[in-house]
Amino acid sequence: MNLPTLASEGKPGVKLAGSTIERSAHACAFFHTAEEYYNVLLPFIKDGFEAGDKAFHVLDESDHAEHFRQMENAGIPVAKSCKTGQLEVRRWEEAYLKPGYFSQDDMLELLEGVLKENKIKGYPMTRLIANMEWACKHEITGVNDIVKYETRLNHFLPNYDDVVVCTYDLTKHSASVVMDVLRTHPYVLIGGMLHENPYFVNPEDLLAELEARGS
Repeated sequence: MNLPTLASEGKPGVKLAGSTIERSAHACAFFHTAEEYYNVLLPFIKDGFEAGDKAFHVLDESDHAEHFRQMENAGIPVAKSCKTGQLEVRRWEEAYLKPGYFSQDDMLELLEGVLKENKIKGYPMTRLIANMEWACKHEITGVNDIVKYETRLNHFLPNYDDVVVCTYDLTKHSASVVMDVLRTHPYVLIGGMLHENPYFVNPEDLLAELEARGS
């Protein structure tokens, strides 16, 4: 179902894909093309810059130039925003694969550290967008822990007034990964629209299930 307009503790909601969600949100966003990706996410990104929010993006280094071009075309001053620190774009190797492999513990620590630091610096909120196609590289050690990682994010994200959007290319990820990932996010963005996720599973229950099946 479509999300209603929500507010948390008197704070304004955040617009994403035609809906207004409360702050402190964890969403998975499924796309088929780069065009669809930017049509949906650029308004969310631009709104954040206009509100003075921190933009923290993680994506493959080969996509950085196009990412910057898309933002510039949307009227976002990329060079200036990078210089002031409002925009931070990291390579996969500077985040998910920082140790040369995927460590869910290291990434959870890094991500919470980023949210804490941005809050200390005075940003109203962090709008975090993470491209998850690194998880298609099955030769990477630890890559099979992606579902556990996404589940464990829900342990601390509710403590922060930030929106985290994990993006998945439906043409690259397997159906089994997509179904499991879907169950780890309270919100799902698909077909250009945001929905409250009816398939979301309580983190503790899903972790127990994953442990039982040896995932």
